[in-house]
Formats: sequence, structure tokens, C-alpha cells
Amino acid sequence: MHIRLAHTGDLPLLQDIERAAGSCFRDIGMPEIADDEPLSVAELARYAGSGTAWVAVDGADLPVAYLIADPVDGNLHVEQVSVHPGSARRGVGRRLLGRLAEHAVHSGVPALTLTTFTDVPWNAPYYGRCGFRTLTDDEIGPGLREIRLREAAHGLDRWPRVCMRHDV
Repeated sequence: MHIRLAHTGDLPLLQDIERAAGSCFRDIGMPEIADDEPLSVAELARYAGSGTAWVAVDGADLPVAYLIADPVDGNLHVEQVSVHPGSARRGVGRRLLGRLAEHAVHSGVPALTLTTFTDVPWNAPYYGRCGFRTLTDDEIGPGLREIRLREAAHGLDRWPRVCMRHDV
């Protein structure tokens, strides 16, 4: 499995990966998450254009997973990481997070952050195993608070969520 920056031609495939990965939420009683539409190609293109979109590709150079990130509160915030179910449980997500951590170190960024569901096994418990820790309310910066407000407005607070951080 090779990780590289996303190309424009990859972007529709990233939407397919997101839809497939989201289907797992249906199995745990979160159909609203499964049915949530992925980011548009134009939105994904912004990440690709800024150099903050990575893909894990198979031997044919086709994406099987992706990660996009934004600068937030002086850190790199994982906006989305999705692995196609056919490539899950092989360390692909962990490798994408590792690539983002390398980018952060080279860029002088102190940490990675993300927001995630507390009780979904492949969310907060998984990120904890990857070295992320849950932030206390006092540790959440203004940018991360704004993200949480947008998530709440989108209905994501129907299920418990947390902000997490991994120092690099």
C-alpha cells in the first residue's frame, strides 16, 4: 500500500470511498451518518490543491482510502479519514495518520486534532490506540470549538462526540 498526495482524477473515487466507508454506520444504528453525502469534488479539490489530501493506493494506483486535513488552532485537523471496507483492518488508516504526522513535523506543526464519535469502535477508541487523547473543555481552541458548533448544527451531536489531539 502506497500513500501519495491526491490527484484531481482521484476525487470522484474519494466520494465513492466515503460512501462505502459510511455504510458501516448503518450496521450500528446510525443510518443518518451512512446517508450523509460526501464532500463535493470542488471541496475535495481545495484540499488537493493545498497539498492536504492524501490517498492510500493499491497496486494499480487506485485509491482505497484517503485523509484530508485543515490548519486549525495552529495544528493540523483531520477533517476526514475514510477507508473502503474492502481495505479495512489492514493498518491503512493508521498509515494515513502517520503520513499526516510526518507532514506536521516537517511543517513545524505541533499536533494533529480531530473530532469523532465517542462510542463507535472505529472512531474514538481507534484513535486512542493511534496515540490521540481526548481534550478537556479547557484545551479546546476557538477553531475546534467552531468545528464542533458546525457539527452540532449538522445533527452530529445526536451521538456523543469528543475532540482529540495527538502531539507529533
